[in-house]
Amino acid sequence: MKKIAFIGAGSMAEAIIAGIVKHEVLPANAIYVTNHSNKERLARLHEQYGVTPFRDVENIKDVDVLIFATKPNQIAEVLPKYASLTNAIIVSVLAGTPLATFEATFPNQAIARVMPNTSATIGESASGVAWNTKVTDEAKRWVTSLVEAIGIVQEVDEEQLHTVTGLSGSGPAYVYFFVEALEAAAIQEGLDPKTARELAIQTIKGAALMLDETREEPATLRERVTSPNGTTAAGLDALREHQFAETIHACVQAAKQRSIELGKA
Repeated sequence: MKKIAFIGAGSMAEAIIAGIVKHEVLPANAIYVTNHSNKERLARLHEQYGVTPFRDVENIKDVDVLIFATKPNQIAEVLPKYASLTNAIIVSVLAGTPLATFEATFPNQAIARVMPNTSATIGESASGVAWNTKVTDEAKRWVTSLVEAIGIVQEVDEEQLHTVTGLSGSGPAYVYFFVEALEAAAIQEGLDPKTARELAIQTIKGAALMLDETREEPATLRERVTSPNGTTAAGLDALREHQFAETIHACVQAAKQRSIELGKA
């Protein structure tokens, strides 16, 4: 049975743990987790998911996969503590942190750099993955199956992970912000909050499923529901007037740039 250990117990680590446990990729007793000092959080993760907290590297010397999920500015301090685990596949979910950072400590090991998002909690993450040159086909299959258990995964070049971060890594927050704006607008225009919430959620869900199930171009679907001089056309004109496309580009670009900056820090 494979064993995995999470170094870091923040929101992303919990999202991945929740997805793995929910979808029975591994039994909970094969998952270990640690963090810098928050014992209460480790206790909650144990109680909620059945994973095993640990403090000493000796407790995980036989793990097959090490998943680093610390804050990027902590990784230089953390890595040397696990240098003795020379048989583990190394997986990083740290924004902006290059493969080379891990190769300095694990020069002969397979290393994967993954950018998931918090929809991993419900098995719906959109993840990108890049590999170092030591990754074998077997290691690649194992890491891919692990990530696929929490959603979809696309293989990209390492430099493209910065854009993946700006698109899907941070993307759920953009969607939630959009729904907040839709709700607020609907309430200001006369709907009660509950009705606005339910209609906004189903609208986003339905549009996403249409894109997924039909596999048609977004522009094609948009044009299909836009009658000339109709209500949708009026709404789209307002979006164009307020530079909606340019705003989204700036959003993705800003997150991408921050990912690059984190990698240089």
